[in-house]
Parts: sequence; structure tokens; C-alpha cells
Amino acid sequence: MASPGGPPPMQPGQQPTPEQIQMMQKQLAADAAKQGVSVPQFIEMLKKQQMERAQQHAQQQQQQGGGGGGPQGQPQRQPQPITPGPPNPAAIAVANFLKSQDLKPRTCILNGQRKDMFKVKRALRALQSPAYEKARAKNALLPPITDRPSLENAFKLLPLSLLALRVSKVDPHEGHDHAPVPKGKRVKGLWTVKIEQQQECREELHFVWLYEGSQVMTKLYAAGALAIVFAIVMFPLWPMKMRLGVWYLSMGMLGLIGLFFAMSIFRLILFGLTYFIVPPGLWLYPNLFEDVGFFDSFRPVWGWQEEKKKSKKKSSKSASASGSAGRPLQVPGQPPAASATTTSSSAPQMSTATPTNRNLTPRVEEVFDE
Repeated sequence: MASPGGPPPMQPGQQPTPEQIQMMQKQLAADAAKQGVSVPQFIEMLKKQQMERAQQHAQQQQQQGGGGGGPQGQPQRQPQPITPGPPNPAAIAVANFLKSQDLKPRTCILNGQRKDMFKVKRALRALQSPAYEKARAKNALLPPITDRPSLENAFKLLPLSLLALRVSKVDPHEGHDHAPVPKGKRVKGLWTVKIEQQQECREELHFVWLYEGSQVMTKLYAAGALAIVFAIVMFPLWPMKMRLGVWYLSMGMLGLIGLFFAMSIFRLILFGLTYFIVPPGLWLYPNLFEDVGFFDSFRPVWGWQEEKKKSKKKSSKSASASGSAGRPLQVPGQPPAASATTTSSSAPQMSTATPTNRNLTPRVEEVFDE
């Protein structure tokens, strides 16, 4: 309501007049004087009160569960600012759901440690998928998503609880005095990242997981490893049958290792023989030492040696050599071949047809083969 004697209240979308601005300034100064603070301090107090009211309103809506869209006259919820704090159950529930989805994570280096990095747009798609609605029906901690602001607020639970933070790519050798590192020595697709101070929610940004999920299996693996080490240390106290069985098992493992080395030597000898008899050579288990899985190392059983592609340098040299060989040869004691456009009848004419290539100049392939 307007103060008595003041200007009439403004309509929505109406610009204030100079008189209304002066009246608002006077009213603001009077309220600040009542509180015993300056005008800027009074404005900051009003801002804090407004933010507290908005947070309380959002918490009440989350506790009520939302239950679908509100009435038509109710304003939509605005995205909340990101201020990190302790994790809450709703954020952990969202993190567990996104961990179970295929976000196509990439491995990155953060503070010297390998972390999983994902893109925001894939996380937003997962939160809008039918799988999220099914998971929310089973887990009441998952917040409801009805519009874009509620979608962003649900995702912002991750940085608010320090479960995932926004990162950006950096040069790991930035600030070093050495020469630039060649591109060939860098691992393709492996980013070195840093945490950004400004945490935002845009589809093109990248976030890194700081939440590692449930640690129950990790603790079980650690307990199992400790039990195995303890059992090995207590080997002299084992019964005689168990110790004899372990000895036979160790001899079998040594036999397998010896067989592996024998096979490696045999395949090398076989390749050396077939390289000269039936080039380009035959390999037994060609993927044996490739960077593949265990079973893929023994598939296929045999394969021919793949010929390496010739470099561009060789191809350019061969092109220049073939071009020089295709030029007309000048015979000593004979005048140079006349051009095809020469029409003089007084000078003797020579045939302008391309002479037969006699292979007088060795080709680049022959030089490298020798």
C-alpha cells in the first residue's frame, strides 16, 4: 500500500516517475534510520531476508513433494544460486541415480588423480528420462522435476553437496620453462582439468565426479586382500595336503609361463621363415602383444603381416621421380626436342610424342628396398 500523501502505486510494467523515485528514497532512508544503519547496509539486510524467504519456500515445496504442477496463478520456481555445503540425502539420491546411468564419462586428471568427467547435457537428459520417474517412484528422496527451473535445481544438488563440480580444461605444462610437449606424446582424450570457482548449470559445461558411491564393496575387497596376505604369511602352518596342492599349482603356473615364452619364440621363427618364403610373412597369434583383452590376444590364430603405409615423403619423391622420367630425353649431339607449337619448317623437327620410359632412373621404392 502507498503511504498517505504519496504518489499512487505503480502498475506492473510501469516505469516510476521522478517523484516516485524520490519518495522511495526518502522511505528507504527513514527505514534505515529506524534500524540504526546506513542505507547500503539496510539494502543488504533486505537482500538477505529475501534470500532466506526464498530458501524456506523451496524447502517447504520439496518437503511437500510437489505433487505435479501447481495452480495456474502460482509463479514458477526460479533456479537457486549454487553455494556449496554439506551433502543432503536428496543430493546423494540424485548422484546414485546418475551414477547408474550411461553418461558416457571420460577419464580426466584432477590434482594428479584420475576422475570421471561427464557433460551436463547428458545428466539433464537422464533426469528427464522415464527411468528417473521409475526411480522416483521407488525412492521418495529424489526431487520432482516438472519444468526447467526444477530440473536445474535438481542437478545443482550435486555441486551444492560437493558431489560433482564444474571443471575446465587446462594445459598441464602451463608455466613450465621447458619446450612445448609434442602432440604425439600426449594421451588423446585425457584432459587435465581444474575446478572452476563459478559453478553453473549449462549443457555445454563439464562436471567431474567427486562422489565415489558406496564404499561397501571397496571395504570388502580390502578385507579380502588382507585375509589373503595373512593366509600366505601363515603358509608354514598349513596342513601337508594343502601345501602339496599349492606346490603342484605353482609348478603348473611355471609350466604355463614357460609355454608362453616358447610360443613367443616359435612365432618369431615362423615369421622369419615366411617373410622370405611367402612375403609379407605369417604371424601366429598376431594380437598376442597388442593392447587388447586377454581372450582377444589369442584371436585370430594366425594372420599375415600388415604392410605399413608409405609416408607422404616417399610418395612425393616417387611422384617427382616419375615426372622426371616422363620428360623427353636429350641425346648428346642432337638439338633439343622442338615444342609442339613450333611451326618453323626450316629447322629440323623431332617427334613430340612421349618417348618410351626406359627406366634409366631408379625408382624410390627400389632404392629403399636395396
